[in-house]
Amino acid sequence: MEVVAMSAAASGFQTLNVLTSRKISNKVNISSHCPSLISTSFSHPNYPPIHNPNPRNEFRFISRCSTKPDIGSDNAIEDNSVDGSDLDLDNQQKFTGLSQNKKPASSVSSRGLVFDIGIENSWDSQEIGSPVVKRFLSDEEERWYMWHHGSSSNGKNLDSIGLAVSSNGIHWERGTGLVQSSSDVGLVMNCSEDWWAFDTESIRPSEIVIMSSSKVRVSSAVYWLYYTGFNSERVEIPGTPKVLVENPEKGKRNGEEGAVNDVYRSLPGLAISQDGRHWARIEGEHHSGALFDVGAANEWDSLFIAEPKVVYHKSGDLRMYYHSFDVVSGKFAIGIARSRDGMKWVKLGKIISGGNEGSFDEFGVKSASVVRKKNGGYLVAYEGVAANGEKSIGLAESSDGLKDWKKSVHGVVLKPSVEEDGWDNKEVGHPCLVQMDGDADEWRLYYKGIGRGGRSGIGLAISEGNEIGFKRWTGFHL
Repeated sequence: MEVVAMSAAASGFQTLNVLTSRKISNKVNISSHCPSLISTSFSHPNYPPIHNPNPRNEFRFISRCSTKPDIGSDNAIEDNSVDGSDLDLDNQQKFTGLSQNKKPASSVSSRGLVFDIGIENSWDSQEIGSPVVKRFLSDEEERWYMWHHGSSSNGKNLDSIGLAVSSNGIHWERGTGLVQSSSDVGLVMNCSEDWWAFDTESIRPSEIVIMSSSKVRVSSAVYWLYYTGFNSERVEIPGTPKVLVENPEKGKRNGEEGAVNDVYRSLPGLAISQDGRHWARIEGEHHSGALFDVGAANEWDSLFIAEPKVVYHKSGDLRMYYHSFDVVSGKFAIGIARSRDGMKWVKLGKIISGGNEGSFDEFGVKSASVVRKKNGGYLVAYEGVAANGEKSIGLAESSDGLKDWKKSVHGVVLKPSVEEDGWDNKEVGHPCLVQMDGDADEWRLYYKGIGRGGRSGIGLAISEGNEIGFKRWTGFHL
């Protein structure tokens, strides 16, 4: 999925003066008109340092924000690309185009692999996944951002969120530690340290929505990160499911075929940033800080809410696609919620369920990546779970993005590699669709793959032509 841009009226942006602001709390409540997002260790050359006595998490000050994106405005930008002049690209680092990835062992086939786990002792040296890829265009160049989760083999092995950048979406620049500036790459967001929060054990990016205004240049672009947060609460699954239920999947496996079967409660969260690197959590209506809670005991999403992917449809209409495990059907399913402001959500129920007996998604669908197509309608790439537990990627389409989702007649579009030494020969999932510009119908599909011993990586498959069919990337062709 490429950048989703929203044009907000200039009045939607409010400048916050740190010298005259009232008492500051970084537990920002969504009911306020524009949240005061102040760093617990805020530093700026023009202002004295400010320290928050009751921090929820470390983050930097955001000088402009829009808590009601494009409400009551008819100036929505439908294009999937964003003019780089609105994103202060001149201040971003220059990319060398050279990958700094840790290369897999020579005995492992890396066909399709574009992003491997980090080097030893780096923040993402143990596991990576959940790619959220955005493409930024300007007259001079193109830039790609990829937010992803990662964990280290050192310490508590908690998941964090990081940022990598690229000039072509293939070769990525990455960092080994915490970002230090607005042009740095690496670790950008840690789990919360508040015991009561919903995101103390793991955080995984789900979607980035760009709020921007054509009337305010440079500092007007505000990134909204929707993410999945996990805490230590275990989910009790009634009965004996016929499929292994994992939430989240863990990279540390018990042997070649085994898997950790810990299932944690997860809920959707929101954070806001002005540079994509320093994030301020926005406290939702749920007591844990999440945007909303799981369903009642008899509802399909009563166990957990995972991977909230948000799509802008029109002014005052944002859609969130998320998945859970339906205890009644014994299958994963994808549901939808709608919002006028991107913060307060109303659930509408399940929209895509598992397939027929023997299908690649017989035991459910999850991890939806939804794109509003240039020629109209919606396309979703999702992770399908087969009866034997194998995970593959499929497609479905809808004319309005709400109902009547029709799965591809071709079934699975990306399976685990058949290569015995393939880096992703165990499972593929967590898709992220990017629709390319131009007259040609070209798509990119970024995904998480798992191979030997549970080693994870992020891969790329490409589709060219009127009929969507993905093939793993094998290199540039002249």
